[in-house]
Amino acid sequence: MKNSTLRRACGMNESILERIQSSAKALKIDLYTTELASYADEKELSPEALEAVCGVFEYLEQKKYDSMVHTMLKLSKLPMNEPKTFERFDFSRLHGKHVQSLKNLSSLSALYAGKNLAFIGPQGVGKTHLAMAFGRECCLKGYKTYFLRASELNQKLTDARKHGREGAVINGLVKPSCLIIDEIGRCVFDKENTRMFFDVIDRRYNKDGPSTMIFTSNKTPNQWGEYFSEDDTLLCSLDRVFDDATVFMIKGDSYRGRKLETLGLEAGIAKHTEYKNA
Repeated sequence: MKNSTLRRACGMNESILERIQSSAKALKIDLYTTELASYADEKELSPEALEAVCGVFEYLEQKKYDSMVHTMLKLSKLPMNEPKTFERFDFSRLHGKHVQSLKNLSSLSALYAGKNLAFIGPQGVGKTHLAMAFGRECCLKGYKTYFLRASELNQKLTDARKHGREGAVINGLVKPSCLIIDEIGRCVFDKENTRMFFDVIDRRYNKDGPSTMIFTSNKTPNQWGEYFSEDDTLLCSLDRVFDDATVFMIKGDSYRGRKLETLGLEAGIAKHTEYKNA
């Protein structure tokens, strides 16, 4: 039997065939192990030749993955030159029984469970870093992510109204699996922008598939109302944001300035002392 011949040639090891099939699937190529086994047997491919074929498929799979991740990260607006990652976050500065919950964020369980996240605390404690790190992990797993600051969102909605593109902009904010809005409380949304923003929230609330919204703010959620045109719609939408969410309240000193060196200098006309020979 041809397949048995191939198995003997491969030392009874079918893992190479499975690896090729796995890569072919990632490349969206219809190729099954039985089909490949028959071809390899017919062409009398040696184990070394089959391993070389496997290497080509895995190279193409990796190339496709790298291209996908690059595109995802570029479209996400997350920093690419100095990426914020969970590995680069200094968890040793955080203390308390919920630190492990922060570390577990990298599993993306919140995304898969459709749970929203919020990082609340003073400036410099790592809120934005954690939000960006989560978004980057989403990109690495192939999930569309979009990051923008609240002030940018506010301007984006204003421009959409000005140019009659409300529908397109709202759709664009609903599509990403992970939508990150940084620095809630840095600007005030007028009535129309508030309506559009919470239209996004309502539509994402009913979104199918992995989905999460992430917020950062130095204001607690019960203070957010003053930055929007508060009405019943706002209150209802805020309820939906936190209907199934995890809020991390981070207290403490800023991470920034840890390497700050302060040097004291004195300005003025230099004074010279003259010494005369006795």
